[in-house]
Amino acid sequence: MKKVKCKPNRGKILFFIALLVLIIGTVVMGADKLNIKIPVASGENVLNNSEAAIDASNVNEGYIMAKYLGSSTGKIKLIIEKSGGTAYTYDITLKNTYETFPLTEGSGKYKVTVYKNIGGTKYSTAYGTSVTANIKNEFSPFLYPNQYVNFTEKSAVVSQGIKITEGCTTELEKVQYIYNYVVGKFVYDYSKAKTVQSGYVPNVDLILSSKKGICLDYASVMASMLRSQNIPAKLMVGYAGSAYHAWITVYIKDIGWVDNIIYFDGNGWKLMDPTFASTASGGASSQVTFKPNENNYSARFAY
Repeated sequence: MKKVKCKPNRGKILFFIALLVLIIGTVVMGADKLNIKIPVASGENVLNNSEAAIDASNVNEGYIMAKYLGSSTGKIKLIIEKSGGTAYTYDITLKNTYETFPLTEGSGKYKVTVYKNIGGTKYSTAYGTSVTANIKNEFSPFLYPNQYVNFTEKSAVVSQGIKITEGCTTELEKVQYIYNYVVGKFVYDYSKAKTVQSGYVPNVDLILSSKKGICLDYASVMASMLRSQNIPAKLMVGYAGSAYHAWITVYIKDIGWVDNIIYFDGNGWKLMDPTFASTASGGASSQVTFKPNENNYSARFAY
C-alpha cells in the first residue's frame, strides 16, 4: 500500500498567519490609541551620590524615579515625605535599575531618602535630597504606572482591559465592565493572605493569569486596567473596619472622585470594593462578615 503524503494547505496557513497578525495588530493599535502614560528617567535632573540616584526630571508629572547604586546586599528602603504630609515607605527591589515612585500628595516640597540595611532592623542613610513638584495635571500621579500599579504598553492587563471595554462609549461603562470582570473572574487567595510578607508588591500579569489574589492584587489589576484606559484611579491602602485592606477610588468626568466605590446600578453608586464583592459572589460569603460601607473605610496611603 502506498503511503500518502499530506501536503500542507498553503492557502490555509497563510490565512491563519494573516488572522494572527490582524489580532495582534488590533491589540497593539488599541494600546497605541490609548496613549498610555509611561514614566521615563530622562536624565535631565538627576540628584545622586555614589550609592543612589534620584531622577527628578518629571516631578511636575507627579513621579520620581530612584535606583540603588551601592554594594549593600541587604534591604534598601526609600521614604518619600511631603512637608507636613504622610511618609511613604517603599522597598527598592532592583539594583542599578530605575523604579517609579509617585508623588501622590500633589504639588509641594518632598523629602526623598534612600536607606540601606546595616543589620537586623537598623538602617543608615545612603542618600538624601529634596525635590519640589509643581504638578501640572492633578490626575497624573494616578495615571502613570508605579511600583504598586505596574504595567507597560505590552502588559497583559492592558490588552485584557482593551478587550473588556471594546465597544464602550463612556468612562462609566469602562469602569463597570472592568469591575464586573474582576468580580466575576477572580477568587480570593486565603492562603496567600496568611503568608504575604511586608513590602509585597503585585505582579499584575501573573495575577491576571491565575485569576487569584489578595485585596492588594485585586486593586492593582483593576487600577492598572483603568489607568491604561486614561481613567484616573487611586490604589488606596488602609483599614476596612479593623482589617488592613486595599481598594480603589476612581475619577469620573462630571462626577468627580468616587471613593471606595466603582459599581453603578443605573440609579446610584454602590459602596463596594472589588475584593468584598468577589468573595461574597464566589461562594465564600460565609467567610466574609464585613459589608462595605462608607464609614468602614479609613485610608492611610494612596498609590
